[in-house]
Amino acid sequence: MPSNTIRQVRALSDAQLDQFVQDGFVRLDNAFPRRLAEEGRAILWHDTGCDPDERKTWTRPVVRLGHYGEEPFRQAVNTPVLHAAFDQLVGSGRWHPRADLGSFPVRFPHPDDPGDTGWHVDLSFPGPSDDPNERDDFSTWRVNVTSRGRALLMLFLFSDVGTPDAPTRIRAGSHLDMARLLKPAGEAGMSHLVLSDVAADRPEALAVGEAGTVYLCHPFLIHAAQPHRGLVPRFMAQPPLHQAEPVRLEREDGGYSPVEMAIRRALIEELG
Repeated sequence: MPSNTIRQVRALSDAQLDQFVQDGFVRLDNAFPRRLAEEGRAILWHDTGCDPDERKTWTRPVVRLGHYGEEPFRQAVNTPVLHAAFDQLVGSGRWHPRADLGSFPVRFPHPDDPGDTGWHVDLSFPGPSDDPNERDDFSTWRVNVTSRGRALLMLFLFSDVGTPDAPTRIRAGSHLDMARLLKPAGEAGMSHLVLSDVAADRPEALAVGEAGTVYLCHPFLIHAAQPHRGLVPRFMAQPPLHQAEPVRLEREDGGYSPVEMAIRRALIEELG
């Protein structure tokens, strides 16, 4: 093969792309090296103020840590396999690379209720107010049918996560229900969503896997945290992938991404 021939990298199979459209998520094993997970976890452990070898220091069910752009995190979100998957799910040139992994809610084995286990979708843009204080208040943020500002929800596992280890709960297929719920609100979108009963009959999946696993999720996927009933704290980031180009539900060339295909499928099914 000539050296100047460009080969398209495929991180996801056709079956996985179909699964994403149908279920709203796909699991990508070995998305980043375990070594980076270990290096990142050492930084995070330090910042929790807890001792990994002294359970008596694990005094809270969840410790929320700030913004992480150190080298292990920057490398983890920029592996070739992840970039290829972003291209396949969102479209080449339609997403912005990240230089960080944002915040980490670290969940510890603990009898207390963490107080944040409600079903939700992640909101993606501020409301219409010009008041900067209101625009910085995430309780006023919104989500709309074209997922303004957010191309994907991503779950980065920085520790091994089994069923008892507070894996994120996912309502498979709920992104289709959300698309139909959001359509009447148009571009303005909705806020203060109560989703406990939305898609309640959908099957529940758990975001389990080894450190280095990433779940790539449709931005409308309904998900929830849960208490930790295992033995070892869970380290996970859930940053958005930001858009470089808005979601378009009408394209003359028919070049729809799987993110767009899912929304279109939901709205077409509603009509007919």
